[in-house]
Amino acid sequence: MSTAKLLSGPLAPGATIGILGGGQLGRMLALSAAKLGLRTHIFSDESESCAFNVATAATRAHYDDAAALAEFADACDVVTFEFENVPDATVRVLAEHVAVAPNATSLATAQDRFLEKTFVSGLGIATAPFRNVLSEAEAKEAFSALGGPAVLKTRRLGYDGKGQRIVRSADDCAAAFAEFGRVPAILEKFVDFAFEASVVGARARDGSFAAFDPPKNEHEHHILRRSIVPSPLSAGGVKQCFDIARKIAEALDYVGVLGVELFIGHSGEIAVNEIAPRVHNSGHWTMDACVVSQFEQHIRAVAGWPLGSCERHSNAVMENLIGAEVEPWQALASRHAGLHIYGKRVVRPGRKMGHITTLSPLR
Repeated sequence: MSTAKLLSGPLAPGATIGILGGGQLGRMLALSAAKLGLRTHIFSDESESCAFNVATAATRAHYDDAAALAEFADACDVVTFEFENVPDATVRVLAEHVAVAPNATSLATAQDRFLEKTFVSGLGIATAPFRNVLSEAEAKEAFSALGGPAVLKTRRLGYDGKGQRIVRSADDCAAAFAEFGRVPAILEKFVDFAFEASVVGARARDGSFAAFDPPKNEHEHHILRRSIVPSPLSAGGVKQCFDIARKIAEALDYVGVLGVELFIGHSGEIAVNEIAPRVHNSGHWTMDACVVSQFEQHIRAVAGWPLGSCERHSNAVMENLIGAEVEPWQALASRHAGLHIYGKRVVRPGRKMGHITTLSPLR
């Protein structure tokens, strides 16, 4: 029997939302909460987190620190998280003391690529063909079953291209598995797609659902470079994407914003790549092109408020500022665009340091 706490009713302004994780997503969630008169408390295991600078309160502690988690729970009216690598055990512990959204099941499902693919395909939603890989022998067997090329991915802790490699033979697949340290992995048949898209949707506590227009997403070196709205999807394709996201959210009894990454085939067929139980990089354009951003939408959902409108007032191109691209900030500030700099102190290659959104009139 579940002992998870439930929210008794909508939170009033002045209430405190706890956020696990102190990165840029937590930062933008805190800013959106402040807009609604809500306080935020960041819990992070990092000594420097850019979300600390804009939150009402902060706790620096490890995610398995029971005493710190108990104090954090007591200080919050509801808790959410900004990235999916928070231990699901942490969320389950917190859920015994304070309402948590999204739920621990959603987090655990998205943390493991094999569980995630199994769950999505079990709903009758298309994914790339896949196989579980727990040994070199299974790696070879999986490649023989799927054929090549294929992508070997670690089941856990991969993002922005980390923990994955394209393989073109059974031996190559076995070697990649060994290079990953023989941790549990999943082999996915390579999908020949026309472009990548995503749905950033939200489900409220009353079961209502709303989604932003799906952008076309372009990647460089496995990192999202830009999101473009509108995408080339047809009206029917957009509806199908929305239906997929809603079906996933309902099956998980999800509360909050959910990102669903999609492959769009050359003939318009749609397959789910991954799900993200949080606000999503491909939804950053909503901060400048919509009245209610994905971040405000998430805060509304977890706080028990009505969802806001997902309607956009402009077309948009959002570009990530990666590594040293953020350093010419004066030139960036001179562009006629929405500039968002995350305040991270250390610039590193491949690190997301901010983003900039260029708007144009609807056509």
